Amino acid sequence: MLRLIIFGPPGAGKGTYATRIAEILGIEKISTGDIFREEVSKRTELGKKVEEYLRRGVLVPDEIVIKVVRDRIERLHGRGFILDGYPRTTAQARALDEITTIDAIINLVIPDEIIIEKLSGRRICSRCGAIYNIIELKKIINGVEYILPPLPPRKEGVCDVCGGELIQREDDRPEVIKRRLEVYKRQSKPVIEYYKARGVTFINIHVNREPPVIINRILNALREKGLLD
Repeated sequence: MLRLIIFGPPGAGKGTYATRIAEILGIEKISTGDIFREEVSKRTELGKKVEEYLRRGVLVPDEIVIKVVRDRIERLHGRGFILDGYPRTTAQARALDEITTIDAIINLVIPDEIIIEKLSGRRICSRCGAIYNIIELKKIINGVEYILPPLPPRKEGVCDVCGGELIQREDDRPEVIKRRLEVYKRQSKPVIEYYKARGVTFINIHVNREPPVIINRILNALREKGLLD
């Protein structure tokens, strides 16, 4: 079974692609963010610890994150997986090497300009959490054409699912997005360099079309690398 990592800046669609690839390949999606949110909602001991770090605005310590990922991988008993949101540090990457081996890293490539514009158009239902986007993007950057269609609600400002009010999250404002991108680049650079030095297969995917097209590109790239039949 395949053991994959998906990398990419905030807004690149890591969660969307990881979920779909996991479904298609019959492997497990392991998202540290999803795990922590679940633990917080259940008010477990781990959830209470995580909530405290989040309240203070600091990262969850490596030792906690590593233990959570190790436990989840061990529970798979050899089944494949795709990691979303891990590893974020070289310490986490080294710990992962002690747990398992990685077959390939899917690296989502998308310019800051596109991310800022696209995330600025994201709208979230204040009641049920459904996600929409009001921005249609058609641009050429460095010779690459980006055509990203909107995902608007049927009625402006109103959720199709539950009729709730659509809002723009504070995280999706341009000035906040820029800061998030700076943090991502600072954190991800040493991790990416670590894996490249170890000769792990990198699959660079330009996110310049709608999700179904990108998913097919990922699957085709895995086949080309001999990782899929």
